[in-house]
Amino acid sequence: MRASQRARGEDVALVDALLSADERRRSSGVRFDELRAEQKALGKLIPKAAGDEKAELLKRAGQLAADVKAADADRDAAASETQDLLLKLSNLVHPDVPVGGEEDFVTLETHGSIRDFDAEGFAPKDHLELGQLLGAIDVERGAKVSGSRFYFLTGVGALLELALVNAAMAQATAAGFTPMLTPALVRPQSMAGTGFLGQAAQDVYHLDKDDLYLVGTSEVALAAYHMDEILDADRLPLRYAGFSPCFRREAGSHGKDTRGIFRVHQFDKVEMFSYVAPEDSQAEHQRLLEWEKQWLTSLELPFRVIDVASGDLGSSAARKYDCEAWIPTQGKYRELTSTSDCTEFQSRRLQIRVRDGKTVRPLATLNGTLCAVPRTIVAILENHQQADGSVRVPEVLRPYLGGREILEPVAK
Repeated sequence: MRASQRARGEDVALVDALLSADERRRSSGVRFDELRAEQKALGKLIPKAAGDEKAELLKRAGQLAADVKAADADRDAAASETQDLLLKLSNLVHPDVPVGGEEDFVTLETHGSIRDFDAEGFAPKDHLELGQLLGAIDVERGAKVSGSRFYFLTGVGALLELALVNAAMAQATAAGFTPMLTPALVRPQSMAGTGFLGQAAQDVYHLDKDDLYLVGTSEVALAAYHMDEILDADRLPLRYAGFSPCFRREAGSHGKDTRGIFRVHQFDKVEMFSYVAPEDSQAEHQRLLEWEKQWLTSLELPFRVIDVASGDLGSSAARKYDCEAWIPTQGKYRELTSTSDCTEFQSRRLQIRVRDGKTVRPLATLNGTLCAVPRTIVAILENHQQADGSVRVPEVLRPYLGGREILEPVAK
């Protein structure tokens, strides 16, 4: 665990503080049990005693009562400290994860062909210019109504979102996922249990009056769906595909991706979520990745798969793969989807267990973005644009757009 913390760039001393607190928890528990045993034994002797002996026993009983109360408080304090430190500790990093920061990822695969716009004789427009030509994106009125990093999807832009969501849900349902429409507001225990009140807390919107949090992903609600439950082993794997609005403060992103809708405060997303036996989590992780690759391939987008480095995992993930689509006007790959193996990290915190025969144990949880709508729209518009500002519709989306093959610019 020390090596894992070091690989993440997080506090190694936290491990030693946790061990020390746990030692106090255990020793104070032993002390409490010893005093309670003496107190019970004394309680049996007092009725049989008389005179000075009884007076002495009663005096000792009074002292024991105070000692038991103090030991009980010590035990509770040590247990509370141990739990608080546990909640600050990130998941154990998988040994095959590349060590380092954001730029230390390893590229595993590359798919599709990057278009040569020079050979086609025109310079590509960025997604915002295309969105304005199509009457699909309005960021000026989004800022007027709500502030920076908000937007309207209008006309064909709104229809394109609905097409993406329906196509993504159709793929997930065909793969055996149960479609879910999830709450966007959750209680603190749901947010903390999934690991989003640690290092990611600054990016979360909190409603103080109600003590509720706006989710940044439906992963939170899907993970907490079976909170405090024991599931039968024959029900696994359980797979859900959640659709929800997502909210992120984007703290620390000042100056990044300020143009258009690539990095915004509110967006919609289709998220895959799996509950599996711990020994099956790595195989399930590969399955989630394959479903993401299938989705991006169906959208005819060039993309690569990266093995995310330890310092960029997020606290709940033991391992994480990102699928990054090529964005022509940026001249680089940008994250569109990701999938994380959270092993038993979330299930232990949320008290979700599996019963296998006579054994009850924590299970593993995994998540995988299938379609983060705004970023997917960015990639589609830029990669499928044509010289006149129109955009070709990938075949997989055409049934959900009334058979439309081309998105045409609208008259000013």
